Amino acid sequence: MIGIFRTNISSVDDKNSVVTAIFSQFRVDACSVDIEDCDRVLRVVSPARLEEAVIIDFVKTLGFTCQILE
Repeated sequence: MIGIFRTNISSVDDKNSVVTAIFSQFRVDACSVDIEDCDRVLRVVSPARLEEAVIIDFVKTLGFTCQILE
């Protein structure tokens, strides 16, 4: 599963805390946030079937907006 999401994560500290939280909560191969992109793109790569809604809800609990990037 590869999930690509639009967020409002804008600082390096926020990016690092979100990526660390995702790695600790889910089984993922890769996770990154491009804070230079206008959509602040969060990309999550998981070997398992991981529902996009689960990632969205989790990021929202961390205090950020998150939606599927179309």
